[in-house]
Order: sequence, then C-alpha cells, then structure tokens
Amino acid sequence: MTAGDATGTLDDGRSAWETTYRVRFDEAGPDGLLRTSGFMRYAQDLAWQHSADLGFGRAWYAERALTWLVRAAELVIDAAPEMGTVLSARTAIVGIRRVFARRRGEFHLADGTSAGWVHTDWVLIDARGALTRIPAIFPEVFGGAELMAPVGRIPLPPTPPDAVHRSFTVRPHELDPMDHANNAVYLDWIEESLAAAGDVALTGVERTRLPRRYRMEFALAVEAGAELDGAAWRDGDGWAYRLTGASDGIDRFRARVTMGAAAATRGEEDG
Repeated sequence: MTAGDATGTLDDGRSAWETTYRVRFDEAGPDGLLRTSGFMRYAQDLAWQHSADLGFGRAWYAERALTWLVRAAELVIDAAPEMGTVLSARTAIVGIRRVFARRRGEFHLADGTSAGWVHTDWVLIDARGALTRIPAIFPEVFGGAELMAPVGRIPLPPTPPDAVHRSFTVRPHELDPMDHANNAVYLDWIEESLAAAGDVALTGVERTRLPRRYRMEFALAVEAGAELDGAAWRDGDGWAYRLTGASDGIDRFRARVTMGAAAATRGEEDG
C-alpha cells in the first residue's frame, strides 16, 4: 500500500487504511514536539476512517444500537516528531475474539523509520451496555480472525502512601462523540501527574528520551463533570498510574509507563 487516504489490502489479505498526518501547531507542546496523546488521537481517527470507508460509520452502529469502547491500549513511541512533520499512518485489525477486536496503528517518518505504534483493544456493547458478540461480517470484511491473547490487563498494587496525587474535574472539551472522556485525554492526565511527581523525562528536551511505552487499561468510562484523583508513583523501572473517582475510590483507569531500555524489552508481540 501507499499513503493516500485509501483502503487497501496487506500481503496477508487483511484490509487496511493508510493516510498521512501533518503535526499541527496545536498538536505540539512548548518543546515543539507532538504530544503523546497525539498518537492516540491519530490511531482513533484512522480506525474510524477505515470503518466508515467500508460502510460501518456512526449511522450503521446507531441503527443497530451497537457501540465500540476501548478497554486497553499499548502505545510505543520510537521518535518525537516535530511540528510540521508529515507522518504516514496505517491501521488494520490484527485479531478478533468473540466480543473484542484488536487494531494496530503504525506511524512512520518520511525516511520509513518508525515513529511509533499502538495496539488498541475495542469491545462491542449493545444498547444496555452489555458485551455482545462481534457480527460475523466483521472478520469477513476486515480480516484478523486469528487467535489472539485476551484483552490487556494492568494489575497494580495498592496505591502507596508516597504517591503523588492530582485532583481534577473532567472538562467539556475533553469529551468525545460518545459523550465521555476521550481515550487520548488519559495520556495527557498521566503526563500531567508525572510532571507533578517530578519526572523530567516527560518535559522539555528530555521528552526525546526514547522509546517510551504506555500500557493502559480503561476500567470504567469517565463522564463529563466527574471528579477524579490521579495517583502516580515509581514502580520498578518506570511509573504506575491509577485514576479513581474522588468520592468512591473506584478505579477508572490503570497504566504503567516505561522509558529507554526498559521500554524496548517487551517480547515478540510488538511486531
């Protein structure tokens, strides 16, 4: 495939969508580099473009009272694109298992080197909010019906006493068309907490410390106006992050972040 806003076919026969993104002024931070959440936003946009191009747009889901929700994601950043950089981007389904599908998004620089990739585990729910089996037409159209590992889980120990806490409220501009906090926003929340915890690796020129790996589990959707508590603490060779309801203490989101050599050693599932 070549970039150009098109659905094509990979060598193994799976459908894939490919396009390009130019890192805009508003997508870059004070250091001039694409914010981490930008990769997740691109991945979401790729998924919807691919789906809509094959006839599965928002209207199709609304007619059937079906909704996709993200349950887990793993993002690896290999390069720090500057404002104005053009990235080639591609997405494809890499596995379907009863009620969830895994997408892979890949991002490359002009010379073909990797800027990063993301695996996103989506679950399908019905009008009641219950998990529902993925229709047979999906593996027929998108491919990716091979066996795969379960949805990613991020087990965390109890939040330690020395964790750095940050309390905040979900703001309207952080909501997406599903009327809950967009999944990319959680990466902004993570990095705000790590900055508050004193991790200089995520600020200024130190943000070029690569690769960086974010493993995330979205336990419960977060609605507008929700009051939250984000706790960050050192965890082995990286950081742990837990997001809970400020009043009930129930986990909404869990994540682990590693950088440098620790982020580069994960196994063969990276592809």
